[in-house]
Amino acid sequence: MTASHVGVARAALAVAVLGAGGACGSPARPPALHVAPAPPAEVVHTIFLLGDAGVPTPQDPVLAALTAQVRARPERSTVVFMGDNIYPRGLPPVGDRGRPDAERRLTAQLDAARGAARVVFLGGNHDWAHGADDGWDAIRRQEGFIAEHGGPASVLLPGGGCPGPALADLGDGYRLVAIDTQWWLHGGPKPLDPTSSCPADSPGEVTAALRQAVQHADGRGVVVVGHHPLLTGGPHGGYFSWRDHLFPLTAWKPWLWIPLPILGSAYPLARNLGISRQDLSSGAYREMRDSLAAALGAAPPLLYASGHEHTLQVLDGEAFGVQLLVVSGAGAYQHTSGVARLPETRYARGASGFVQLELLGDARTRLGVVTVEADGTVREDWAYWLEHGR
Repeated sequence: MTASHVGVARAALAVAVLGAGGACGSPARPPALHVAPAPPAEVVHTIFLLGDAGVPTPQDPVLAALTAQVRARPERSTVVFMGDNIYPRGLPPVGDRGRPDAERRLTAQLDAARGAARVVFLGGNHDWAHGADDGWDAIRRQEGFIAEHGGPASVLLPGGGCPGPALADLGDGYRLVAIDTQWWLHGGPKPLDPTSSCPADSPGEVTAALRQAVQHADGRGVVVVGHHPLLTGGPHGGYFSWRDHLFPLTAWKPWLWIPLPILGSAYPLARNLGISRQDLSSGAYREMRDSLAAALGAAPPLLYASGHEHTLQVLDGEAFGVQLLVVSGAGAYQHTSGVARLPETRYARGASGFVQLELLGDARTRLGVVTVEADGTVREDWAYWLEHGR
């Protein structure tokens, strides 16, 4: 064995030890933060945030819980599906053998949110055909399907495969800003300056437009949504569990519990070295994150919310130009992963559920993390009050 091979083996072993100690599945449930509930009469709007719902189980408990919440106040509800709405490769063309099941997965989400005042879908890496060359076509097919079958309240933002930002003002008090972060990371064809019709179609233009969107919100509380997190304690952030090291094949098929010690650690090691553009360790991802953070810091929004990781997380966002970072990518029941607690972590759990924002007329926002069990039991696990300008 050469010296270089020894070095790789030692590095793999080190990663295995760190992964086993730093992200052993989901951390123990954090103590609930007991804060006063929002007076129902003072809630002017509720935003439901969930991502990675593109593998719904039959009668999925998470989607059922969402439906119940929306139906309680449909005219004052906005639902945001934050990407990866169709696994594994977005919406195929008509006639493709995978088309019926892809339609079923997307329709389950459309039906769950039906009746809400506004339903917004974002593009994720899987919606862009998992990064394949036909990704731009796939996201536009999904946009067309949503427009045809979702009703007038449902829309994919930004449209046309454009990066955004796309704005949706919720009355005079709040602004939703949607960006397509996969546009930044997609290696295949996509709308680019100077040939596209997108209002912004280069990294510099997108950054400038995002800065304008948060700076000129006319006093509204701003919520920015995209698929990819700016910080995470999950695998995309470099934190792998013992299962990832010893049973790496479960990343592809949950039932493939074939032990591959040492060899299995090569996969997390490669991920930490930036082999995937979908991980924070990659140069493309870091460039996107830094550009977005610079724009958001011009007028810090209430929060930046994302999916991508199959976890529920709330983190301090000061270093990235926002008050809070939310990761809510557990929108399909049991489609979860392990998560480590970082210095910035306020809440982290590998559980199924979603995050809801109750918007009040007095410039306050109540954030609640909702978990859902197999029998449909809904529990608010954690909550926090935000105020504009803090």
